[in-house]
Amino acid sequence: MKIPTTARLSRWTSPLGPMLLAGHDAGLLGVWFEQQKHYPDVAGLAFGDHPAVTEAQAQLAAYFAGERTHFSMTLDASSGTAFQQSVWRALLDIPCGVTISYSTLSQQIGRPSAVRAVAAAVGRNPLSIVVPCHRVLGSNGSLTGYAGGVDRKAALLNLEQRKP
Repeated sequence: MKIPTTARLSRWTSPLGPMLLAGHDAGLLGVWFEQQKHYPDVAGLAFGDHPAVTEAQAQLAAYFAGERTHFSMTLDASSGTAFQQSVWRALLDIPCGVTISYSTLSQQIGRPSAVRAVAAAVGRNPLSIVVPCHRVLGSNGSLTGYAGGVDRKAALLNLEQRKP
């Protein structure tokens, strides 16, 4: 993902490790665990305060504390293709504490034969946790793939089983 030069970046330490957040005037652009797959190139970009990032940090802190089960903030997922954006929108409909398969997700977006493409789009989700790609499992219920690491995926799912 190419982050616009108008964005502001911030590092935040979650209970699952350091994260990078990016925001700009259109909303929150990204939330990544450091060194995860598809981590953006931040060379030459500015770090600093931004309201979208500040709000994201507060909501993520409440999520990790077990006080929040969904996020309500302005998101900017315009970096993806139209197909990726349709997958990312569908991820937002998966309730906290619920998991679905990649196959089910592909059926929900009306592309039942595009399971691999759906999985690739899930893997490219730039808004980790906020757009809950961790709630998608393999067809046999296995914790397949997560850009932030399968251990983190398991920890996020475990956290959501203890929702308030």
